Amino acid sequence: MTETLNHEHRASRRAGLAAALGAAFFFGISAPFSKLLLGSVSPSMLAGLLYMGSFLGLTLLSLFRRPPSPEGAREAALRGKDFLYLAGSILAGGIAAPLFLLYGLAVTEASVASLLLNIEGVLTVLLAALIFREHVGKSILASAAVMLAAGSILAYAPGPGGWHVRTGSLLVAASALMWAIDNNITRELSHRDPFVIARLKGLAAGATNLAIAFAAGAALPRLPSIAGSLILGALSYGCSLVFFIYALRNLGTSRTSTCFGAAPFIGVLVSITLFGESLTAQIVTASALMLLGIWLIMREYHEHEHTHARLCHDHAHTHDEHHDHDHDGDPAATHSHTHTHGPLAHSHAHVPDLHHFHRH
Repeated sequence: MTETLNHEHRASRRAGLAAALGAAFFFGISAPFSKLLLGSVSPSMLAGLLYMGSFLGLTLLSLFRRPPSPEGAREAALRGKDFLYLAGSILAGGIAAPLFLLYGLAVTEASVASLLLNIEGVLTVLLAALIFREHVGKSILASAAVMLAAGSILAYAPGPGGWHVRTGSLLVAASALMWAIDNNITRELSHRDPFVIARLKGLAAGATNLAIAFAAGAALPRLPSIAGSLILGALSYGCSLVFFIYALRNLGTSRTSTCFGAAPFIGVLVSITLFGESLTAQIVTASALMLLGIWLIMREYHEHEHTHARLCHDHAHTHDEHHDHDHDGDPAATHSHTHTHGPLAHSHAHVPDLHHFHRH
């Protein structure tokens, strides 16, 4: 049984890592292309268009999703307090975070801003451990420390009077904090339909940021800038969020966010190519530290005897060692319904996913 569970753990972990890296790729391109768009679009207007693009893109993509299986819906619907978590996610990650980022990006090099976003992972880990009580091992803590050191290197710039803290860097760091809060809130929704969550977030955040932009006197940009903003939003804020939620489901908050640390390197490569920005010693040193941080999280292995308490919940699943209940239909097909897990004690490799959020 342990061998079977370890095999399932490895498969789930690979799926989670693939989803996290997919999210990282799509979000990684956001900083440099947003920097490009800021030449013709105000920060608040761009924030609104990016999230509206997320909503429109995922709505279009949803038309091509597979219909529910004969066993029922493939994903669990939002209900009850889920909407409170969603509201918090929208406020922190959909409104505050992009505004901080885009105003900071307006006065910061795209490559520096991209790498600075890596402290989002550090802050996410700290919040997950200190507030949300997610288990964080030595490898995760070491990775967070290395990422924090890399972010500190990027926060300073040389000036006439010596080295000083970049104002833009502080704004980017503030956006990272808001997204770290958002990541931990979104974990509470990771068992629900990612497309529904991302679409609602995109619509609410997009409409709110557009209202802020118009209230501040901003005007709609030209059609090419609108189209570019919507497309970037569909990829970097829509597809990225869907992949991120799938990763949260399989890896937990701290591991997903640390793997998401690949995003800044994509942003740096695009920034250097797009704007001809210099590959400075600061960027090289910070990149080396961040790669070390990613390596630390990739080598983590966690196994011990643990007990599952009785649990009743609803999420997308197939039948495996953790889902052995009976019902009509094909148990191998992905489906969603309320089901109950009886008490169970066993030992196998695991991460703090939906079924392993226990105390240590």
